[in-house]
Amino acid sequence: MPDTPPIRVLIVDDHGVVRRGLRGFLDLLDDIEVVGEAENGRQAITEAAALTPDVILMDLLMPELDGLGAIAAIKAAQPEIEIVALTSFIEEEKVTTALEAGATGYLLKDADADEVASAVRAAHNGEVHLDPAVTRLLAQRMRARRTAPEPAEPLTERELEVLGLLGRGSSNKEIATALSITERTARTHVSNILGKLGLSSRTQAALYAVERGLVARA
Repeated sequence: MPDTPPIRVLIVDDHGVVRRGLRGFLDLLDDIEVVGEAENGRQAITEAAALTPDVILMDLLMPELDGLGAIAAIKAAQPEIEIVALTSFIEEEKVTTALEAGATGYLLKDADADEVASAVRAAHNGEVHLDPAVTRLLAQRMRARRTAPEPAEPLTERELEVLGLLGRGSSNKEIATALSITERTARTHVSNILGKLGLSSRTQAALYAVERGLVARA
């Protein structure tokens, strides 16, 4: 393994057995370190501020403050923290709200342990990782309605290519490789795209790309 610090993870779920199960698996991995746990949204906000984890695995249905509220609050205060929504159900409104609030991924609780680890690693790399069932739901939603706003300023052909890759969940490094540009240039394109579309996250840009059928351009 490369000599790099492990990915620091905070587990948030109101069920102790779920937290213990996730910790038990993640503790076996050399590149991931569980730094804390929380059992509701308010506690998650407090622990996130105290521990500054790299990634949070966030349950959505919890007492006191649910995961959606916690995601929005944490991303507003600490935008550098990546959050993967982890829940036992798929409900379109909650999926889209979680992603629009800033979640980098969305997994079902019955996901394989390896998939949870992959989601943590993807989130840490700034990539969008969605459960296949969630991807199908979003695709159906996008086909059913086209509501994304037009950009204030037209995207260039290169920006459309970058946006298409964002729709596939590509990181800046992967975008740079695919388009034979530097990672810094890829990062600049992503920033310009977010500005033109009036979006605040890569996840929102990925949803926009899917809605507008731009993923095929990549």
